[in-house]
Amino acid sequence: MAAVAEERESEQKQASVVRTAGSAGGIMVASLFLSRLLGLLRDTEIGSKFGLLGANDSYRIAIQIPDLIFMLIAGGGLSSAFIPVFTELWYTDRRKEAWKVFSSVVTICSIIAVALIAVAWFLAVPLTNHYGKDKPAVIPDALLMSRIMLPAQFAFLIGSILLGTLYARKQFLGPALAPNVYNVGIIAGAAVLPGIFGFGIIGVAWGALIGAFIGNIVIPIFLMAPQGGYFRFSLDVSHPGVKKFFQLLLPVIIGFSLPSMVSLVTQWFGSPYGTGSNTALAYSNNLMQAPLGIFGQSFALGAFPILSQLFAEKKMGSYRDLVSKTLRTTTYFAVPSAVIMFAMAPLIVKIIYGYGKAANEPGQLDVIADCLRIYCIAIPAWCLQPTLIRGFFSMQETLRPIALGTAMTLLFILECVGIQNTNFDLRAFPWATNIAALLLVVILFYALEKEIGKLDRPRIFVSFMKALVASIPAAVVGYFGMKLVPTQHKLIAALAFLLLFTVVGGIYFYATKMLGMSEAKTAIAKLQGRFSRKSA
Repeated sequence: MAAVAEERESEQKQASVVRTAGSAGGIMVASLFLSRLLGLLRDTEIGSKFGLLGANDSYRIAIQIPDLIFMLIAGGGLSSAFIPVFTELWYTDRRKEAWKVFSSVVTICSIIAVALIAVAWFLAVPLTNHYGKDKPAVIPDALLMSRIMLPAQFAFLIGSILLGTLYARKQFLGPALAPNVYNVGIIAGAAVLPGIFGFGIIGVAWGALIGAFIGNIVIPIFLMAPQGGYFRFSLDVSHPGVKKFFQLLLPVIIGFSLPSMVSLVTQWFGSPYGTGSNTALAYSNNLMQAPLGIFGQSFALGAFPILSQLFAEKKMGSYRDLVSKTLRTTTYFAVPSAVIMFAMAPLIVKIIYGYGKAANEPGQLDVIADCLRIYCIAIPAWCLQPTLIRGFFSMQETLRPIALGTAMTLLFILECVGIQNTNFDLRAFPWATNIAALLLVVILFYALEKEIGKLDRPRIFVSFMKALVASIPAAVVGYFGMKLVPTQHKLIAALAFLLLFTVVGGIYFYATKMLGMSEAKTAIAKLQGRFSRKSA
């Protein structure tokens, strides 16, 4: 009887863990949905105020230099290396040690970040000159903005560690707020600062700097205070946790993962393709990234601390179940996103970007729509990668996924070199991105299975095929429906688009219900539960 009771208690705990992952995923979906929405509004505001050509190109070039710092010090890899170490100490009753590790990591990474920012300040001149060598008019503004935004990288890097302590303790409000506050800062920088101070597009850089520090430093510290914490300046690298952190981080630093490098590489090779090339690639890529952020990253981030906990507790059955379930749930949303966005790309681009100065550049809007359609092909692959990568990271294994990502990045770079040496136009770069992304997700899947055992392949495949079949009627309605949307008046166009999008989404949801997809049934149950609670 005692054994049965113990087994039942264990099952209940595992079920609770999975529910926590689902709840966390829901929080991150809402947060990243808002973040991507604000990101699109950010691009809309910048395009409306400054157009899609020269001035906008200067901002796209400027941000590449700060992003390079982010890549060199591993960027998001800091939290991916820190969370498993902090989580292991936290859930094995060594919390004082967890804060000692936190103190050392923050101190050392702060010194490294400041040093790299100082070096980048001087290297900004040759780097900006390279990016703008075929459009010299954008260089002065690009150089100034890059230097303004460089200190923001300190906020992102150290903020990722601060937010990591909240992730590990299953506190998701701070991570949910950080990217949204950053985007609000950029929107304010584009909409407000130019009018008040006459900054022009330079106001975007100041808004980014302010938003980065508030979202990634001020808010996390404010939220950490009532949860408890500890920090003191420390250069102690002798603690095993600190050593493990840097062992996990080292492959991320010396490697170049495809998801983090694709924008940097594309902007580097796409810059010589005339005025507006940087903006076209950035805007189409940002639209493609919306499903990745809303679904791919959010579900992966929600599952990550739970996977770390399950691995630390050696519950590998539950671990594999959670990975498989997260992949199926991601597929349910990623596949229709790709198919429907492909069908409705021209309308989506016009609705989001076709305002102000950008409305007078219809040819550039067409280029963005063409690139978006190409990018759409690999959206499911992009969305599945975060869960697979964090599967490795949760086991404190960073070398293999980064090595595989680096290999695909090198392949991608070779593709881009080949494109520049041919007569292909700008649209070839999204194709090169797709090839690398599709190969990477397949390789990551099989590599993760070698580490943890077979995932639920049949159900994952069935979920993919059913989602694809259900997406087709929705996409057909979206394709023909967009031709009926009046685009002459902005408000009417936006409302008509929202109505059409709702209809298309409803068709997909109904089709998946008819196909018996468990994800559709879960969504219905949640909606019914919420309705019942509100009615009670």
